Amino acid sequence: MGRRNSTHVSDFILMGLTDSEEIQLVLFTLFLLIYLITVLLNAGMMLIIHLDLQLHTPMYFFLSHLSFLDLSYSTVITPKTLQNLLTSTKYISYLNCFTQMNCFIFLGATECFLLSSMAYDRYVAICNPLHYPVVMSTRRCCSLVFGSYFIGFMGSFVNVLCMSRLDFCDSNIIHHFFCETPPILALSCTDTQDIEITISIFAGSTLVVSLITISVSYVSILSTILKITSTSGKRKAFSTCASHLLGVTIFYSTLVFTYLKPSKYYSLRKDQVASVFYTIVIPMLNPLLYSLQNKEVKKALIRVTQKGKSSKHKIRLKLNF
Repeated sequence: MGRRNSTHVSDFILMGLTDSEEIQLVLFTLFLLIYLITVLLNAGMMLIIHLDLQLHTPMYFFLSHLSFLDLSYSTVITPKTLQNLLTSTKYISYLNCFTQMNCFIFLGATECFLLSSMAYDRYVAICNPLHYPVVMSTRRCCSLVFGSYFIGFMGSFVNVLCMSRLDFCDSNIIHHFFCETPPILALSCTDTQDIEITISIFAGSTLVVSLITISVSYVSILSTILKITSTSGKRKAFSTCASHLLGVTIFYSTLVFTYLKPSKYYSLRKDQVASVFYTIVIPMLNPLLYSLQNKEVKKALIRVTQKGKSSKHKIRLKLNF
């Protein structure tokens, strides 16, 4: 078995998604385009929310943190994936691999509970609108965001404690395009049963608790919307949470497919496709979902643009004088 807390490998090899050079080139172009759009949209969303005072509300406070998490999420995974698609040597150091894995877990768990906080925010806005400013105070919003990050940190910390007990004696080949927990556990020459149970309990409870919170919130929201008599009132109430509901559905469906299905249904290829979707594609989709159908964001973009043009005009006038 070897000694605990020791390792015989200094780096790992990420096998990636395919061995075909033609497909790798196509994937590189596609992933690079997606990553650039992800950076532009999420950074743009954070900037607009910061600059426009009318967006300084609880919903957009949570949305700015979601954009930050998506940008970080994508940056942890995509650049290394792009590098490996272009090079024949697909090495990643032991330290970088475990750093990537734990950052991924931290950001993923944080996003789960941030989405739960956003669902709670929509519940208060629709089901208890008169008390919304009091319930969703600045202090409450900050507490919810801090709690999300803290739970994410605890998930990463548990993973660090578990993975530090592993020994790697023989193979260092990871059959994946990034350092994810299951493929790394498969490489260990240590008995991983207890570690797998511990990680599964924490990961499962994170998904289940956040899903229950979101489900209860939306059942209450749906019940309230059905009681509204006017069609326009129902449409307005539903439009305030439609983007979040769609984003949650996409995010959780891929996570549940990957992590909560029975082991007998495990398929490396299907898991890789799902992993591409929630690590590379979803960080691009979220800002699109929350901006394309959102009139407030569009108006804020116009206001910020006009303000920028006005500032430039004033500077030119001062320089002329």
